[in-house]
Amino acid sequence: MVSIFQILLLILGVARFFIFAHFIMSWLIRFEVLNIRQQFVGQVWYTLERILDPLYSRIRRFMPDLGGIDLSPIVALIGIEILRILLINNAATFL
Repeated sequence: MVSIFQILLLILGVARFFIFAHFIMSWLIRFEVLNIRQQFVGQVWYTLERILDPLYSRIRRFMPDLGGIDLSPIVALIGIEILRILLINNAATFL
């Protein structure tokens, strides 16, 4: 059962890494540090978009329209952190 606990924490860590990478890439693309027309940058960007869009679209349904500001990555990170805290505080159930 400990391995299930560790696998769940690993999945949450990978999801957090993807969200951070997507967030940083979006800023770098917005300020034209990265060019999406470059093959590698485009592949990474569109892969992250495909992975995270189902999560973000569910969060965006409940968020109010803030114009051009997208807070769904922050909400997703807060949700992941809440899940991680719940898992760690209930680690005794996995033992």
